[in-house]
Amino acid sequence: MSRQSEFPVDPLFTARWSPRSFVPQAISDKDLMTILEAARFAPSAMNAQPWRFVYAHRDTPEFEKLASALIEFNAMWAKNASALVFIFSQKTVTSDSGEEKPFYSHAFDAGAAWMSLALQAHLLGYHAHAMGGVLHDKATEIFNVPSSFRLEVGIAIGTRGDKGALPERLQEREAPSPRKPLSAIAGNGVFVA
Repeated sequence: MSRQSEFPVDPLFTARWSPRSFVPQAISDKDLMTILEAARFAPSAMNAQPWRFVYAHRDTPEFEKLASALIEFNAMWAKNASALVFIFSQKTVTSDSGEEKPFYSHAFDAGAAWMSLALQAHLLGYHAHAMGGVLHDKATEIFNVPSSFRLEVGIAIGTRGDKGALPERLQEREAPSPRKPLSAIAGNGVFVA
C-alpha cells in the first residue's frame, strides 16, 4: 500500500492518504487542538487567514450537527470518525479604506490550511479525509455562517480501521490512490491541458 514518487520527496507526502474506515473511538482534545493549531499556521495571502474551523468530537451533539450536513454517502462512513471538522473560507477582504472586496485566493488559502491539518494528523498517527460532499446551504444555516463565507470541505479525522467495516463497494477503494505523472500536470513554460 505504498506510493512511489518520481523524484525524492519526504515520505510524509507519499504515506499520507485518506481512508474511509475509522475505528469509532475518541480523540483527545489535545490531539485535535494540535491538528487545528497546525492548520492555523498555514500561509495565506496578505496574512488574511480566511479560514474558520467548526469542529466536534464524536459522541457529542455537536458531532451530530456536523454529520447532518454531510451528504448521505459520506455520512455513512464518517459517522465512525473521532472528530469532524468543517473549513469555511472568507470570500471577501476589507481594504485599508474599509471597503469589502473579493478575496480571490480564499479557497487556495483554505486548501493550505487543510493540507497543514492533514499532515499534522498524519504525524500524530491519525488520518484525515476531506469531503467535498457536504450540504453547503444546510451547514451555512446550522452554524449561522455569514454570506461572506463559503463552506469548502468537511473533514473526518480518526484512526484507520479495518476496511471490512465498510460496505463492499468501498472496500476495494480503501487504499492510497495513485497520482498522475508529474509530466501530466506540470509544463516548463507551457500549460499542460
